[in-house]
Amino acid sequence: MWSNLAKSLILLLTALTLTACSTTGKEMAQDDAMTPPSHDYRIGPGDVLNIIVWRNPEVSLVAPVRPDGKISTPLVEDIPASGKTATQLARDIEKSLETFIQQPVVTIIVTNFVGAYSDQIRVIGQAAKPQALPYRQEMSLLDVLIAVGGITEFAAGNNASVIRVVDGKQKKLAVRLNDLIKDGDISANMVMRPGDILVIPESIF
Repeated sequence: MWSNLAKSLILLLTALTLTACSTTGKEMAQDDAMTPPSHDYRIGPGDVLNIIVWRNPEVSLVAPVRPDGKISTPLVEDIPASGKTATQLARDIEKSLETFIQQPVVTIIVTNFVGAYSDQIRVIGQAAKPQALPYRQEMSLLDVLIAVGGITEFAAGNNASVIRVVDGKQKKLAVRLNDLIKDGDISANMVMRPGDILVIPESIF
């Protein structure tokens, strides 16, 4: 009898432990989905860079990032800039300038933000102003809708979707734009991630 009771208690404790682990895993997954990703701004074509070389104003300049993703400086031409952070590019310029300047110290300030193509949020379909937006830290679906001026009267807002690349594969996430912007249902808001595509279809009615 005691042996059977002991076995029953062990089975019960095991089941409770597995349930607790499963619940914790779900909670962690939900928390992760609502947590904005850690993101360092990456330079892209169209950005304007203020390049400051300490104690060398003659080689300091304001330079746009060309469509090919490169910049040119007075002493070094065709430096790849797209996809790098400002700090990474500053270190690259310092290495290039070492031939001409002893121990150069470079600081880069981005003054016009476009961002790397792969990080941009693209909005297509029945938005008031479809466009590509530079990703910002903690950007939400509502932020995106405000930036594009909302949706048109012909939009099927609750049939919209966000296309997101997860682990190298595209996933389609359903979103409810009408509920969010017309009914004020904040539960329909979501955290955006670099490279997301918001697709807003046209209503068939």
